[in-house]
Amino acid sequence: MRERRAFQNARRAREFEAFVAGAAGRLLHAATLLTAEPPNANPRARRLLTLALAHTYASWDRLRGEDPYDRARQQLAVRFARGAWHQYGALGRSRPAPSPSVSGSGSVPGSGSVAVLARLTPQERLVLVLRMYEGVAEEQTAALLGLPVERVRAICARAMTTLLHPPRGPAPTMAKVVPS
Repeated sequence: MRERRAFQNARRAREFEAFVAGAAGRLLHAATLLTAEPPNANPRARRLLTLALAHTYASWDRLRGEDPYDRARQQLAVRFARGAWHQYGALGRSRPAPSPSVSGSGSVPGSGSVAVLARLTPQERLVLVLRMYEGVAEEQTAALLGLPVERVRAICARAMTTLLHPPRGPAPTMAKVVPS
């Protein structure tokens, strides 16, 4: 009995290691996009990924034909939404101010797209990453977030508008012309 259990645990560990080897990179990138951190300095994204993978491993035996990547992605989205709710008071109530390292100054290599995503609310980032980067359907995104499909469509459209048409800077001041 013990030998069979030990064999099952070893097989489970090998299967999960193979899954993580194949999916961790893409999941980490998705987590980095969600948190709007630079790719080379992303402690929140790594923590999100670690917790999502830990939950996926805990439920590995209960997946029964389910896609483990889908389960890990769901956990990632749920944990991000919950964390954003606690951090900002409500998911998407206000736009967070980008941190100095994400301001788009070019000091951090590869942070251009992250600086753009930092302008979005957490809810807009979540919907945009699920819909555009992960390719999740509107209906599935709505079910995952507990929102109506129309709301998900509106949030995605607003996020895309914000990304494609960034706000302009202040208007230039006019110099006074003194008649001579």
